[in-house]
Amino acid sequence: MATPIKNNSRLTLAMERTGQVFSQDIPTDVIVEVGEANFSLHKFMLIAKSNYIRKLIIESKEADLARINLSDIPGGPEIFEKAAKFCYGVNFEITVHNVAALRCAAEYLQMTDMYCDNNLCSRTEDFLSQVALSSLSGAVVVLKSCEDLRPMAEDLKIVQKCVDVASAKACVEANFPSRSPPNWWTEELTILDVSFFEKIITSMKSRGAKALTIASAIITYAERSLRDLVRDHSGKGIKSLDSGESDIRIQQRELLESIVALLPPEKAAFPINFLCCLLRTAIFLRATNSCKQELEKRISVILEHVTVDDLLVLSFSYDGERLFDLESVRRIISGFVEKEKNVAVFNGGDFKEVCSTAMQRVAKTVDAYLGEIATYVDLSISKFNGIANLVPKGARKVDDDLYRAIDIYLKAHPNLDEIEREKVCSVMDPLKLSYEARVHASQNKRLPVQIVLHALYYDQLKLRSGTDEQNSNAMTTRNQLQADVSLVKENEALRTELLKMKMYVQDLQKNQGTSSKGSAKKPTFFSSMSKTLGKLNPFKHGSKDTSNMDDGMPDLTKPRRRRFSIS
Repeated sequence: MATPIKNNSRLTLAMERTGQVFSQDIPTDVIVEVGEANFSLHKFMLIAKSNYIRKLIIESKEADLARINLSDIPGGPEIFEKAAKFCYGVNFEITVHNVAALRCAAEYLQMTDMYCDNNLCSRTEDFLSQVALSSLSGAVVVLKSCEDLRPMAEDLKIVQKCVDVASAKACVEANFPSRSPPNWWTEELTILDVSFFEKIITSMKSRGAKALTIASAIITYAERSLRDLVRDHSGKGIKSLDSGESDIRIQQRELLESIVALLPPEKAAFPINFLCCLLRTAIFLRATNSCKQELEKRISVILEHVTVDDLLVLSFSYDGERLFDLESVRRIISGFVEKEKNVAVFNGGDFKEVCSTAMQRVAKTVDAYLGEIATYVDLSISKFNGIANLVPKGARKVDDDLYRAIDIYLKAHPNLDEIEREKVCSVMDPLKLSYEARVHASQNKRLPVQIVLHALYYDQLKLRSGTDEQNSNAMTTRNQLQADVSLVKENEALRTELLKMKMYVQDLQKNQGTSSKGSAKKPTFFSSMSKTLGKLNPFKHGSKDTSNMDDGMPDLTKPRRRRFSIS
């Protein structure tokens, strides 16, 4: 009785049973080596079905070829076992999992109908067309089995047939679901290698599939294939994740870049939280700049839908304990602002004065985001101010949210000096704070003195003018403050010039009196001019009113000066 020769435990029990079936009264005359498995078989049974083995035996230089090596047969020992059973007429089961490998093995062994009727090639082709490719699930499973059968599976058009069937049935399921949940078909595609998944997506696009349909498949595939990276939307993932250059990380990076390359051109096809998770993964895996820039552009286009949590996902590492490079966030906000500027210019408006509702919504989100990241000690003033200054001034109706972020930053960085605190506060307009925020600012010891004086002076002006809080206009108040500051400076300069002139005239009069040696004084040009200047002095008695001026010499008493809180 001939049995397969077992070199190690990798030879399966199925092969042992095959050897028993192969055993006949006639002794075996050839040993077929497939990898580490050896099969004792009969030449005449193999030659009857396989033209390839027949050629090997005929063309062999050995008189009696006793050993044949078929280690490179597609599918390995298990598939050759089934092919050998077919040669011996032993029944075995063809399934969606092994049909592609059997088809490739049959082609390799040249078991075609041209050599023998109803051979293994035609049997596997019939199963493919009638059974395996009759459903989406079957086509996907066959396509999955082709991953290790390339390039022969591609040459035999098995891959293309599976892609055509899978893409066609996926498009039908997307429009007319046959089961629940409606997107069940996207789960079926997740078992595929990214190269085969790309072929199906490309085929679906050529069939006119909608962008949202393509997006649904890509989202499901990304969340399954990069489960630990993409599906964690919290920003506080597994602490053991390592961004080192391991083989797994390299494979994940290549997979991510392939997924990003598949994104349809419609920018709004994907939810922004998914794009933010993809970008965070790209930063973590150190993906190419082109990959990250593509994701940044897509996020900036729909930034009005962003939430604080979405921006935080971009900003922190997976353990949530350290900040990523904030350049991506800065570029995203900058891209959105630039887009809004272009829209405003196209519509003939002034972007500095009137901002869209989307811009105002983004400004509020950015201020809240700054408040969240302000607590981290490694956040520098330049990065904090850099993000805050990206938002146009006109996009903030009030600066309360920005003031809150600044206050949090100052509290988290207590060692800043006065100049550094003023630099942090420079991004805020104190005159755009609400009444409650101004009251808080006037009592906030963390703020620099300049900001506190601004807040106090604002309320002082409002009390003096009797303006109602609800109807006050920050721009009008700012103009009034600037006018008052300018007037004070002009008054000081004019007072200085007049005093200098007065002292000069007095010196001339003293010199003239000494030279006349006691002679009667005669009105001179300089004395007349001195009296005239005295009459024109607008600051006598500390008032701008000249109705009470007398004709004597100007009073040298320095008028009272109103104190103004100016920066």
